[in-house]
Amino acid sequence: MTTREMTLEERLDFIEFRQELLFENSEKSRLLFESDVTRDEYQAIVDVFSEFSRKIDSGEKVFHSSYEQSIYQAVPHHKGNYHFAENLALTNYEQGSWKEVFETLYGEMEKFKSDLKKND
Repeated sequence: MTTREMTLEERLDFIEFRQELLFENSEKSRLLFESDVTRDEYQAIVDVFSEFSRKIDSGEKVFHSSYEQSIYQAVPHHKGNYHFAENLALTNYEQGSWKEVFETLYGEMEKFKSDLKKND
């Protein structure tokens, strides 16, 4: 949703959420801020991570491609941007959140081996 498509209330909430992200000033909040994620999109992202965490805990097979598709549904203006989806997983992992999601989805990829070693 572009700012032009937002109602006044949605625009105000977007600005307030961005202010909250600035005050938080973490890697994750900076990623969300720079990616123009809304509060509702952020909640949808949290739901994706919770769902994948639950699936992993219950022994279901999960794949990074299905995770990325779920992220694209949560944040439509990043559809096809797998870097965004990867960065969300990596940032959460580095901050100690949903570590199992990143490890399961991306742990075997060569480009992330050094990130896993840093956080051991």
